[in-house]
Amino acid sequence: MEYYFRLQFKMISRQFADSGIHPALGYIFILAGFIGGSLILFAKTEIAEYVLIMLALSLVTRLSASHRNHFLMTCFRDKEFYLIRLLENGIIILPFVILLVYKLLFIPAIVLIVLSTVFALISFGNKGSFTIPTPFYKKPFEFSTGFRGAFFMFFIAYFLTIMSITADNFNLGIFSMLLVYLVSISFYFNPESVFYVWIYNLTPPKFLWNKIKTALLFSLALTLPLTLALIIFFPEDFLLIIGFQVLSSIYLVTVILAKYSSFPDQINLPQFIILALSVWFPPILLAVIPFFYWKSVNRLKDIL
Repeated sequence: MEYYFRLQFKMISRQFADSGIHPALGYIFILAGFIGGSLILFAKTEIAEYVLIMLALSLVTRLSASHRNHFLMTCFRDKEFYLIRLLENGIIILPFVILLVYKLLFIPAIVLIVLSTVFALISFGNKGSFTIPTPFYKKPFEFSTGFRGAFFMFFIAYFLTIMSITADNFNLGIFSMLLVYLVSISFYFNPESVFYVWIYNLTPPKFLWNKIKTALLFSLALTLPLTLALIIFFPEDFLLIIGFQVLSSIYLVTVILAKYSSFPDQINLPQFIILALSVWFPPILLAVIPFFYWKSVNRLKDIL
């Protein structure tokens, strides 16, 4: 088990080295960015704790993919497997928990610990004996498969919206809307087979526009009931609700462009750092989006 964590550490360090960044500097940069970005987040918004929980859970859920857990279960005994999953999730959420405790936000910290523990015991994307119908079958790949693997997260988001209305907690309602977008964004982290891109008889710009249009339409369909409910019950915050909706859509577009800027490979560590920085400081999206678009077009030229 110790060898497994040493191997993971070496793999992450190698990703830094392959990107031309010394591993030590990379870790320092991530830590400094996390601390600085979190302090800015708490200074700029009242829902900072919800955003931190959302970000932590987005990282944790990536470790709960069914194919990944299946691989670990073939390599380790049950006791070791669950211990590894608990330690992995614990390492991921530790900085977030420390920050929440530092801010005296004990309940959010406890909620994050409990949820990360639960996520260590389950797998996302398991195939059952039945197929969950989706409204996205005409536009495969991301939403049709992603929705089936994370459909329960949408029930949680809708439940949180109801709770925000009954408790008159606007911040919780915004968090539920952001949760839907976070899940939608997670659909684009894993690249599809090159074949499923090659079959499109489109130029790279038209292909990207087709992907972006589909993502915006389907994410809007999933968030529209939540958005309308928040507008009805919190009309004084109408502009804020629309602002979060628009900004979340922009981040969705950014992740799609980041995906195809490294296609057919997965989004790499430097790209994740850029995306994280854009969360802490949204104005850099003005430079990030054109950069990812240019790289995506160049990557897709050899495939389409």
